[in-house]
Amino acid sequence: MLKIFIIAFIFLFINFKINKAFADWHSAAEHPAMQGDMQYHIRCKLGDINKYVLLPGDPARTDIIAQDWDESRFIAFNREHKSWSGIINYNNLKIPVSACSTGMGGPAASIAMEELAELGADTFIRVGSCGALNENINCGDLIICTGAMRQDKTADEFIDNSYPAMAHYEITEALIEACERLKLAYHVGVSCTAGTFYIGQARPGFKNFWQSKYDKKIKDLQAAKVLCFEMEAATVFTVASVYGLRAGAVFAVVANRVNDQFVYTGIDHSVKAANEALKILAERDELKRAHNKQFWYSGLGRED
Repeated sequence: MLKIFIIAFIFLFINFKINKAFADWHSAAEHPAMQGDMQYHIRCKLGDINKYVLLPGDPARTDIIAQDWDESRFIAFNREHKSWSGIINYNNLKIPVSACSTGMGGPAASIAMEELAELGADTFIRVGSCGALNENINCGDLIICTGAMRQDKTADEFIDNSYPAMAHYEITEALIEACERLKLAYHVGVSCTAGTFYIGQARPGFKNFWQSKYDKKIKDLQAAKVLCFEMEAATVFTVASVYGLRAGAVFAVVANRVNDQFVYTGIDHSVKAANEALKILAERDELKRAHNKQFWYSGLGRED
């Protein structure tokens, strides 16, 4: 308990010092710029953030992610954005990695991605939680998201709604292999990115507020083989695609809406799968560079 208190105090003290240092800064409003290249919301600067980035929602989850790395250092904690960077050692590679929490929902996720991309990040894996829509998916299982229904509206600010929200195939395949290596229970398919946790996911609102359009929402999604509700994938995928970046997502199933169960479990498995996927991606990226190829494919390097 004392250790947790000391760590929390250090984080709060650092955050206080940063906020005090920039209390009177001035900038153009179109693109707020702090001292040097420090990003306004995530409070990170060039050199702080690496190419490969994991995006949890909960700031505390960044701590869990960083514990799995061979080297790690705390970077910043401002608002909902808590960041770590470090190194994963794997097959003679020293893989530069980062983690930055986004909070809940598309708007905060898009802001984090904008600023992370400014600092050189180009590969993103959403590490989140979800509510399953299939009775055969258990709490604690993982869902690897291949694409998302754009019902949160954030991505509409970037491109017309007819533009698909798709995960990058290299990340999807790496997550699948990671789950196989780790022997984790997983499912692969489409999610529904909702704009809210309650009404948008067909849960009654305050004082049982309800709209008739939600009466058959879950059944309609089940008919279309949609696997789960979550709140960020459509934004993460769309922003990445529009900017020419890579993104994927893995979710821990903490609820089953068909069986009406909520069990907060599987988070550690989603973290392990995401970190393992980074190893696979980095190794394949090295293979692409060695063979001067833009895209990875299963036979790459075996034709020689």
